[in-house]
Amino acid sequence: MKQTLLAAALSLALSAQFAPVDALAAPVAAKAAAKADARFQAIYKAEWQWRVKQRLAWDEDEPRDVRDALPKVDARTQAARLAMWEGVLRQLDGIRAADLSRAEQINHAVYRAQIAAFVAAQRFREYEQPVNADSAFWSDIAYIARRPLKNAEEYRAYLAQLADLPRYFGEELDNMRAGLARGFTPPQVTLAGRDAPLLNIVNAKAPEDTVWYTPFKEMPATMSMDEQARLRAQGIALIGSAVKPAYAQALQFFRDEYVPKARTTLAAERLPDGKAYYQSKIVEYTTTDLTAQQIHQIGLSEMAKIRADMQQTMVKAGFKGDLPAFLAFLRSDPQFYAKTPEELLMRAAWISKKFDGKADQYFGYLPRRRFAIVPVPPDQAPYYTSARGGPGIYLVNTYNLPARALYSLPALTLHESAPGHAFQMPVALEQQGVPPFRRAYISAYGEGWALYCERLGSEMGMYETPYETFGMLSYQAWRASRLVVDTGIHALGWTREQAQAYLHDNTALSDHEIETEVDRYISWPGQALSYYLGEMAIVESRRKAEAALGDRFDIRAFHDTVLQLGAVPLPVLKARIDTFIADGGKSPYEDVKRPASK
Repeated sequence: MKQTLLAAALSLALSAQFAPVDALAAPVAAKAAAKADARFQAIYKAEWQWRVKQRLAWDEDEPRDVRDALPKVDARTQAARLAMWEGVLRQLDGIRAADLSRAEQINHAVYRAQIAAFVAAQRFREYEQPVNADSAFWSDIAYIARRPLKNAEEYRAYLAQLADLPRYFGEELDNMRAGLARGFTPPQVTLAGRDAPLLNIVNAKAPEDTVWYTPFKEMPATMSMDEQARLRAQGIALIGSAVKPAYAQALQFFRDEYVPKARTTLAAERLPDGKAYYQSKIVEYTTTDLTAQQIHQIGLSEMAKIRADMQQTMVKAGFKGDLPAFLAFLRSDPQFYAKTPEELLMRAAWISKKFDGKADQYFGYLPRRRFAIVPVPPDQAPYYTSARGGPGIYLVNTYNLPARALYSLPALTLHESAPGHAFQMPVALEQQGVPPFRRAYISAYGEGWALYCERLGSEMGMYETPYETFGMLSYQAWRASRLVVDTGIHALGWTREQAQAYLHDNTALSDHEIETEVDRYISWPGQALSYYLGEMAIVESRRKAEAALGDRFDIRAFHDTVLQLGAVPLPVLKARIDTFIADGGKSPYEDVKRPASK
């Protein structure tokens, strides 16, 4: 995958958005656009229908969990997917983005980048590594056990999925064997202890003690007691006869074959065709064509700015020592840490409600979907990140409380809940008339927005003490340091210890978080780059709009415009803000009446 593929597609699409159209030529142009739109729509609609049948996506009208089989992931199926997506790219090459209507130009830019990423992943056979330091297929698939089932039909489909689990696990293990044979594995050092979720299932005393029994604990009252008992008995039998043996086989393979033979090098560039592979991940996760060296230098430059802000905040806190001493103080003083999981969860809830009281001053459109605050499941918590958010949920990691600083909790909550992930994603999902592929997550946009929300907390008055402000700055430094560490590891020969030391010296993260985070970056190349580069794009666009619009700039209209667009490549976001400026800073919801900003 050439690194210029994304840039070329986006440039072609976006340069056409602002091209002047002669009044006499407008009807002809509109007719040509309608024809081009129809061709493009036929391509993406056909591909989407195929994608749904592949169990790689789902229709809005089709509940995600009622399917009676798990996805196919074997090598033959993967080859067919590559052929399909390569064919789609060839079809897209037959359409000039400049011929499309404005709305479809945006769709084209998003879709082309999405399909290009799919093709790159298939060509590099990423499916042969369905495990890393952050997650694994055996943990990811367990989401189907945690979603509520509504009726007997959905329970029967769930039972069919349980029966299909050995086939699915077997295909994933075959993929791992193929990756192992060619040296395409996560680094061995990042896999220690990652078999814990497998052990939890294998060592469970009874099927009822596993996550897979969850749907049977509380069943809908609309189902008769006899039917509930019958389905529950079938579930217990399948967990014992299909699920547990599949986990036992995976555990044996992971321990006896995979980990001992996994690669001992760290860099993505040491993988087969590694330089091209790492650049493909940079393109995917940043939606830019920056090189590893360029990103590394951006990280160093931004870290210098953040350290200066950290020094000033340390002085405001009244601390008399130097920065290393202050970081040691923050990591060790008991006042900064919750004593119980409940305390951590309640503090997170309080911060979330503080935002609710300020939301209408910064956002015109508020999503209807609310979110729950839930602890990370114990089988995932030891190696899980500090928190994650999304539609309907804000997961907070309550494992190892001395590693969960309260002064960082406001920034963390703004990032993962509202106005971050648990706010942004529902807004995108509530948009009407958007093709289903536009609902996919683009890391540079989504993580960039969430990190921007941490900074926004300063304007919103969410940080009440210098320590909380420092927690925000530490999180900014954490994400800026990822630009240095990720590229350092995967392109510049950094060691694991060197990466850990860089985070230790430049952030207030606990040693536990530093270890889990560095292992995550090592085994998930490129993903860590999306956060800070995404935030920089949003901040740059906001400054441009503020300068151009002056007194006409409305922060709510700006935020609504960014969020209404949904997850898009960064060049698309920047082009949309150019349109926002050209339109005089109007909100995309201008027909919705609301009180003036305070």
